[in-house]
Amino acid sequence: MGMTALQVQIMPESLETSLEKLKGDVEEKITSVGGKITEIKEEPIAFGLKALIATIAWPESLDTDLAENTIQGIEGVSSTKIIDYRRAFG
Repeated sequence: MGMTALQVQIMPESLETSLEKLKGDVEEKITSVGGKITEIKEEPIAFGLKALIATIAWPESLDTDLAENTIQGIEGVSSTKIIDYRRAFG
């Protein structure tokens, strides 16, 4: 089974959304559906708002919509978008 590397931009609902809690929730939910978080970093957007950029090791056999919809279902998430998708080797 091959693996892919997904990068997903996660926008919080508001400035008051706890990014630390969001990071933990994303890791928990992605792990439960078969993925593995390799990195989550914060990226400034505008006016103090920050997005999370999650890098996920994702099995090729699973649809990427599953990852995106799983994260979208987390409380505090406004939107998600896959910003990078590539096959992982090694």
